[in-house]
Amino acid sequence: MNSELVVAVAQMTSVDDVDANLMQIEALLEEIFKSAKKPRFVGFPENCLYMRIKEGEKIEGFSLSHKAFSRLAEQAKKYDTYLHLGSVPLFVGGHLYNSSVLISPTGDVKPTYQKMHLFDIQLEGQKAIRESDVFRHGQKPSIIDVDGWRIGETICYDVRFAELFSQYARKEVDVILVPSAFLVKTGEAHWEILLRARAIESQSYLLASAQGGTHQSNLGAMRETYGHTMIVDPWGVVVGQVEKRTVGFAVTTLSRERIDSVRRQIPMKDHRRLPIG
Repeated sequence: MNSELVVAVAQMTSVDDVDANLMQIEALLEEIFKSAKKPRFVGFPENCLYMRIKEGEKIEGFSLSHKAFSRLAEQAKKYDTYLHLGSVPLFVGGHLYNSSVLISPTGDVKPTYQKMHLFDIQLEGQKAIRESDVFRHGQKPSIIDVDGWRIGETICYDVRFAELFSQYARKEVDVILVPSAFLVKTGEAHWEILLRARAIESQSYLLASAQGGTHQSNLGAMRETYGHTMIVDPWGVVVGQVEKRTVGFAVTTLSRERIDSVRRQIPMKDHRRLPIG
């Protein structure tokens, strides 16, 4: 394993227009790779290729033959980097999932994780949101490998369920991804608290690419997301972030020594006990 890994997290304001989102991704990549540090991994948020603006609107879904994936595969090859699409509405085995997709520097495109905890909620004074009306539940965790770094995958609402992160902690992953599209109300209350807690209890880096800003449909519908894309280290320190609710990115170098140092000081893996009953 390389002792360091340069990563970028991208914040988007995706809409219900795939071509517009692709242009946003390509513009972000161009800016990211102007920086002095050239990331080997770039994470994009949940709903990066398609964001449903009006609740209840039909989601068509993607297949891997969609032109968007071949276009992004060319970008991965151009920049010699891994691109992680935090989530897209993807048909896997004939069923629609909220699914992450990893594109390798050689242009290989692979679905990697399907969101396990679907966002079925009712906030006071707001319309109900029911993700399970559209998607199937994912069934299992997923760990991907980037240059020897072991990376666990989650999507957005998964961050509230510590048992998933506990599985990754027991497998001693180095990084956990939390691509998201948090609501403003829940983001203000819970976003940073949850991310830092998950990093501390997992003793892993967290990369949380987020949707942020005002999303406007061509048909006039509108929605808001919280943004505040973050990179959190294994001690719970925020080491990179996009502070405003606009398109942007953060680039950081992850350190194997930082992970080892945290785990040496507080050897949680030697102390962990599973409750009985």
